[in-house]
Amino acid sequence: MSVRGIRILSAAILALGLAATAPLAQTVEGGAEDPRAATGGAQTLEDILARQRGEKIDDSFRRGETGDPASAADPSEQLGTLGGVSDPELWRALRYGEASVTVPTSAPAAGVVIQDGGMRWLKFREGPLLIYGGYGLIAMIAVILLFFLLRGRIRIEGGRTGQTVRRFGALERFGHWLMAGSFIVLALTGLMILFGRIALIPLLGKEAYAPLAAAGKWAHNNFSWAFMAGLALVIVVWIGHNLPNRHDLVWLAKGGGLFSKGVHPPARKFNAGQKIVFWAVVVLGLSISLSGLSLLFPFELPMFAKTFEVLNATGLPQLVGLGPLPEVLGPHQEMQLAQAWHGIVAFAFIAIIIAHIYLGSIGMEGAFDAVGSGEVDVQWAKEHHSLWYEEVTGAAPDHPPGAPAE
Repeated sequence: MSVRGIRILSAAILALGLAATAPLAQTVEGGAEDPRAATGGAQTLEDILARQRGEKIDDSFRRGETGDPASAADPSEQLGTLGGVSDPELWRALRYGEASVTVPTSAPAAGVVIQDGGMRWLKFREGPLLIYGGYGLIAMIAVILLFFLLRGRIRIEGGRTGQTVRRFGALERFGHWLMAGSFIVLALTGLMILFGRIALIPLLGKEAYAPLAAAGKWAHNNFSWAFMAGLALVIVVWIGHNLPNRHDLVWLAKGGGLFSKGVHPPARKFNAGQKIVFWAVVVLGLSISLSGLSLLFPFELPMFAKTFEVLNATGLPQLVGLGPLPEVLGPHQEMQLAQAWHGIVAFAFIAIIIAHIYLGSIGMEGAFDAVGSGEVDVQWAKEHHSLWYEEVTGAAPDHPPGAPAE
């Protein structure tokens, strides 16, 4: 065939090809041409680049394309596929958890062959969680240091009297230290495991870090039971003393006297600041315990699908622009959300407890005695918990009747 004949034949084939693909040129809303028409409905280069940049893309155009056995060609025919599912469709069904998978085990989530959200979870864990959580703890320590430099240690202004009054009984102190001691172990081991790869392995080496991480994991799993027991005990013995009252408003208005010398707002057994810490411990403690139990018993205690369903019903996610949260989650998604939430709550919890430890030890003279021996100096009690002191001792108020206690 001559060169001219070959060119004519090539042009004819190209024209037939364009005619055959013309029906793929679909339009999208607004009349614009669908950019995926040229790829036969597959991802475009922009889709791939957007995913690499970490941007969210609309994958509904292929999520449902997982094969149709009813329209399958006979396997004996040319290009026929077994069961009506081609290889791309099969992998897509596996990725989105829509494939019918049979496995020789009944282990939880054993049928999940491909888990699509693993990299997103890993990037969050090694990125925002570590970065913002770490800087949050550093910021709290910096604030405490600045407060100490400006205010100094809060002294007993009237001086110690040498006389004491019972502040906390043995059961109260036991519950406090059971929860506090286990929390410190959990905080240290959790941070060690979370920051191990980027901080400890370069410092200690993999060989030294491996047994340390294994011991930390064992301690973290087992000390959690002590924390939950202490939390339950503290709630039982102290919840009645931490209900709000009108004196809390006065205490908050005066900053608890923490920023000014000679200012001592009246307070019962717990002042407003201590009540805020108590309720933060209750809420965060219960939340971190639930997510911890979900992690201790993998795939057996899913929480987030139900939680998202309740939140969607309230309309709060839609109100803040998150849209409806997913109410159908795979087993691995539940575990990833539980681990992420566990870490977020842990960082907030640790930051609050750092401030609490400071004020309960070196930050305020006489404060540690309350949870140490259980006995506090009478003058300390009068200055920081005057209403409680009057209740337990029957002492006459130091202020005139009708005048506000200072």
